[in-house]
Amino acid sequence: MFNRRRTDRTDGSSDTSLIARGTVIRGDLRFSGALHLDGRIEGTVLADGEDAVFTVSEYGQVQGDIHVPHVIVNGSVQGDIHAGERLELAPLARITGDVHYRTLEMAGGAQVNGRMSHRVEPSARELPSPAQPDAELDDAVPA
Repeated sequence: MFNRRRTDRTDGSSDTSLIARGTVIRGDLRFSGALHLDGRIEGTVLADGEDAVFTVSEYGQVQGDIHVPHVIVNGSVQGDIHAGERLELAPLARITGDVHYRTLEMAGGAQVNGRMSHRVEPSARELPSPAQPDAELDDAVPA
């Protein structure tokens, strides 16, 4: 369930970058493809591309916000997580901050100390036309 995934892509983004144990990065980090963290990041983690995957192993630590489409956590995060597509929380995940996700998978033992917010982004056909009041959009999106 919480395995590293390698997908075959033609754009070269199937490669996984590794931040090893004992490595500390201070400052914001931007990546594309896949990033596996066994070390520590003190700053915001940002992804380029809709298929980016960020994995925080049981040894990994993040102090800062995460803005990545697919996030897998089995370590420690102190900051908000914004997973545009999928958030996977493995048994050793320890989150102190708010989590925003479209799809959530949470294993027994994972902990979140913050708000959990399911993100529903309506498709283009569900968006109100300029003549429709905004209140009608709220009725069109299931809770």
